[in-house]
Amino acid sequence: MRDKRPRPSQDPPPGSPPGRRALLRQGLALGAAGLLARAAGAAPPAPAAATRPLPKSGEPLPLVGLGSWITFNVGRDAAAREQCADVMQAFFEGGGRLVDSSPMYGSSQDVIGHGLRRPGALARVLAADKVWISPGARGPAQIEASRRLWGVARFDLLQVHNLLSWQEHLPTLFEMKAGGRLRHVGVSTSEGRRHAELEQIMRSQPLDFVQLTLSLRDRRAEERLLPLARERGIAVIVNRPFEGGELLRSLGRQPLPAWAGELQCTSWAQLALKFVLGHPAVGCAIPATTRIDHVRENLAAAHGRLPDASERARMAALADKLL
Repeated sequence: MRDKRPRPSQDPPPGSPPGRRALLRQGLALGAAGLLARAAGAAPPAPAAATRPLPKSGEPLPLVGLGSWITFNVGRDAAAREQCADVMQAFFEGGGRLVDSSPMYGSSQDVIGHGLRRPGALARVLAADKVWISPGARGPAQIEASRRLWGVARFDLLQVHNLLSWQEHLPTLFEMKAGGRLRHVGVSTSEGRRHAELEQIMRSQPLDFVQLTLSLRDRRAEERLLPLARERGIAVIVNRPFEGGELLRSLGRQPLPAWAGELQCTSWAQLALKFVLGHPAVGCAIPATTRIDHVRENLAAAHGRLPDASERARMAALADKLL
């Protein structure tokens, strides 16, 4: 579902702007770096993104990723496919890396593959897909079909989508990882479903990632799953941080609290993302959108100070009052 929110403010961030000479030097340096990268056939440098280290490897993961549920399911519509490719390009240029999809998401995988054909995109993407089929014996064929649609040499992360046939799929994924054909293994749920079973899997399997829902309104994952992820060294991807846009439509009827500025938030979307990203167990949130301005707004939410536990409690209390 496309999120509905006002366009972000174009006001400069607090503090004095750099002088003209500094801007000129910065522009010349970035331009030269970009020219050298293009001449070498590599992607031009992206700005530094706010990251959190993966628990098991220490690899830095940008805090804001890109989801594709509904938004990238545009079929063969040429204009819509280009719009999605523009969104991906803005995401990568803003320092984003992790793009998430699933065979469940209609044409989204093919649309992602279309976007990854733009110069430099493959060098930047952290490809996160899912296996979603039963019986498990059909998993390898589905994974290979997905890989071809993306156009990647291998996936960085494969997740068992909504725990479907996880007992059969996980051995396959662990074997792929051991053979160097996959970097990370995970499982996914959404909308608070099957938390008890997810907890069982997290306790019994050597997972690298779990994907689950967390938002200002839906905080069930904080009770047991997020503490368990920290205990077990499992990275967490958060889906539906805006609840498919419904959360922002509800909050948007109310004025943004004045104290949001203390966290450098200029919109409800940024406040909602800051709440999610402020939890120390969360590695990455994957809001989905079809708008470039929303991609930039989302990426900006990861910069500046993230809320501490007391501030997150204040945000949750406000949500309980307004929603």
